[in-house]
Amino acid sequence: MMEEKSKSERIDDLLTHNLRIIQSDEVFSFSMDAVLLARFAGIPMRGKILDLCTGNGVVPLLLTTRTKAVIEGIEIQPRLADMARRSVAMNGLEDRITIREGDLRSLFEVTGHGGYDAITVNPPYMPLNGSDIKLNPHQAIARHELNCTLEEVIVACTRLIRTGGKVSMVHRPQRLGEIISLMRIHRLEPKRIRFVHPRAHLEANMVLIEAMRDAKPDVRLLPPLIVYEGNGRNQYTAEMQEIYFGKDSGTPTERKPDIEG
Repeated sequence: MMEEKSKSERIDDLLTHNLRIIQSDEVFSFSMDAVLLARFAGIPMRGKILDLCTGNGVVPLLLTTRTKAVIEGIEIQPRLADMARRSVAMNGLEDRITIREGDLRSLFEVTGHGGYDAITVNPPYMPLNGSDIKLNPHQAIARHELNCTLEEVIVACTRLIRTGGKVSMVHRPQRLGEIISLMRIHRLEPKRIRFVHPRAHLEANMVLIEAMRDAKPDVRLLPPLIVYEGNGRNQYTAEMQEIYFGKDSGTPTERKPDIEG
């Protein structure tokens, strides 16, 4: 086990393929939305994949279980980018994953246009509208559009993805209309949409959306993904068991709720 960089850091198990990740409560740790994005995204078996707003690198790590493609992640926060690089090294995946520290809005100046076959992104969900922002700057940047707006994220995707390439995003359902409108303005045509519900009787509190550059209109609304069984306990549904633990997940597992609506 590698030596931790600070006392606040810990090493968590990603529960699949013996992957581990460095995390800290001082910065924004990954949550269920990143795991669902990594499982939902349409990605090629070969080629180049880019993860925007990569944080501590959880999506690139999980994507290595689904593809042999080269994977890059970009993160604007130096501490998170450093944690992501160390997690990649800890898992022996330096030949598969490269972590960049930088601004996604200007990445095309380095890589050129249209260099990626697939892009994933878990962007900040909250626009700057005068609401209170958490004092912790790491969490504020991850949750609020301080360094990039939704439109700037979508513009970056259009610049970086090749024609016919796929862009997969996880966001809040309240902004779905805005997401679809901005994607179409910037030549990304929504192709698959799936809503995520904490329980079957509750409203969706996440949406997964995949778009293709320069494609014809033809969107599929997939069956809803239900996270917890309806028995009042925090027990994952069979599909969520498979997403987190694989098909042979064994007995039902109770988890601390992290997306309850």
